[in-house]
Amino acid sequence: MGDVLFLILRRLRAPLITLIVIYSVSIAGMVAIPGVDDQGNPWRMGFFHALYVISYTATTIGFGELPYPFTDAQRLWVIAVIYLSVIGWAYALGSVFSLSQEPEFRQAAARSLFVRRVGLLREPYCVVCGYGRSGQAIVQALDALGVRVMVVEIDAQRVSSIAVQPFHRAPLVLVADARRPEVLRDAGIAKPECRAVIAVTSDDEANQSIAIGTRVLDPQTRVIARVIDPVVQSNLADFGGIQVINPYQTFADNLEVAFSAPDLLQLEEWLTGAPGSQSMAPLRLPRGHWVLAGYGRFGRPIAEALRRTGQTAEAFETGDLPTRDYDARVRRYESIEEGLRACGAERAVGVVAGSASDTVNLSIAVMARRCNPQVTVLMRQGRAFNAALIEAARPSLTFVQSDLMLHEVLQALTTPLLDRFISHLRLVDPQQVSQIRTRLEATVGQQVPSVWMFECDPSQAGLRSVLSNPFTPLRLDELMRDPREPGSRLRAVPLMVVKGAPVASSASPDSGSQPIARDAANRLLRPRAGFSASGPVRQAIGSDIALDAGLLVLPAEDTALGPGDRILFAGADGVEALQRRYLLDPGPIEFVRTGIDPPRGALFRWLAARRTARAAAGSGPRRA
Repeated sequence: MGDVLFLILRRLRAPLITLIVIYSVSIAGMVAIPGVDDQGNPWRMGFFHALYVISYTATTIGFGELPYPFTDAQRLWVIAVIYLSVIGWAYALGSVFSLSQEPEFRQAAARSLFVRRVGLLREPYCVVCGYGRSGQAIVQALDALGVRVMVVEIDAQRVSSIAVQPFHRAPLVLVADARRPEVLRDAGIAKPECRAVIAVTSDDEANQSIAIGTRVLDPQTRVIARVIDPVVQSNLADFGGIQVINPYQTFADNLEVAFSAPDLLQLEEWLTGAPGSQSMAPLRLPRGHWVLAGYGRFGRPIAEALRRTGQTAEAFETGDLPTRDYDARVRRYESIEEGLRACGAERAVGVVAGSASDTVNLSIAVMARRCNPQVTVLMRQGRAFNAALIEAARPSLTFVQSDLMLHEVLQALTTPLLDRFISHLRLVDPQQVSQIRTRLEATVGQQVPSVWMFECDPSQAGLRSVLSNPFTPLRLDELMRDPREPGSRLRAVPLMVVKGAPVASSASPDSGSQPIARDAANRLLRPRAGFSASGPVRQAIGSDIALDAGLLVLPAEDTALGPGDRILFAGADGVEALQRRYLLDPGPIEFVRTGIDPPRGALFRWLAARRTARAAAGSGPRRA
């Protein structure tokens, strides 16, 4: 508001002074020029009457000659005042219209309105810095989940389409440089309602500045940053407390898993897919010689992943390789076809079209199949409007950065325990991965299951009593029963139990301290907490698969649960809503344990207590 007022006073200073001078001179003239009253006596107008006459005269309203008819001298002065005031008002109004069109004023007014609306928010929200392809996909997905979003973008053209996009609730937009600390404060990152800041601008240095600035201004705010430059990624990792997503490295890691454990990659895709859709067949990549057409930041991690899995790989470029991406193993050729043949495309089992240009990647795919019709092609897609062309090339696998970023960010925000579960699956025996998949298929079939977290929160009315009872602790199998029919089991599989994490205490960024719920009954983000990180400690706990201290994968159903324990479930659609009944009311737990449906509501519980007291009194010893 201060910037807007400053601009108004600075731009309208001259017009306002002009109007003040015109009104002052006009009023002084009306007071000084003598008139006559209705009796013909000399009369001079007072300042109040002069102000009244000039007010309606200067605005051309024309109310009449009051309180007495004017003399010729007064009428002559009024004529001069009319023309003078019209010129003054035209000058002032023109200045106002000119000010309203100035970019600085419009930006200051929009920022003032944005700050005011953010200050009035009393619901959880996320701040997305950058509205490119990845930012748009993330904002639309969060809106579909019912989460309020703030968008900070330096380019006004990118956010101009928000007004016509079909959002449930249009995000609040601030056109500003998110690297500036005052912009981050205006976006509300320090408010308790802010759950996460997601930096997905097109500049790694900007994302680094946003991430570090957010952590310095408010260490409790969760920060997710997209970074491609290895140097920036290392800097953020050393700084700590920031979840860094490198889409190129993530894609390369998935390729490595596809070679070493394709069933694990299929399970990951199955658990992180859209609930209700059909599971995809496992990705079977051929082993042997690979050709990378295009290197740089995208090709380098892929080449390393191929070599780690025992594949041979040769890379080439058709242009000059940047100095920072120089690698002695990368060859340079004048044409794509020459590079493919020189790197052995005829005998290769796969070709990676990793250029930054979609057109070049299409040419690589066509020429690679011309050299070897049976070759597997992995393509990189850069622009959304080229999706039809890329699909027409029939690649075996397509890398789309915005899709991968959406997948990673939503997984981190909606079910952070799933991220931790998948990370630990990469350390277990492949036979145990098959065991998990077998149990899931037997429970939900081939469809993608819903994944959610159940927290044993002692502040919830349904679990307050049972979690405080050390003699009959809550068991995992009790949560696996239908609260409506205790004899029936819920179609869900407990994937993992995280033990000993108090609800109100801090948790590590990947432990689920700030989940965004997926279902309509639990869409609000949980209150923020600080972060602490601890490395994994491998150990064996009984017959369970235990990879971290206090973490059980595929826990036994008789596992005892305590306050703050969190369970990651995967199951059929609708099971989560049934299971949350255990949090809201103590009746379902009692029903499951005793088979007797307890009375619901305060009145019925009071009546039941009276009946119990009467029965106890009636069964007491009688006097002779």
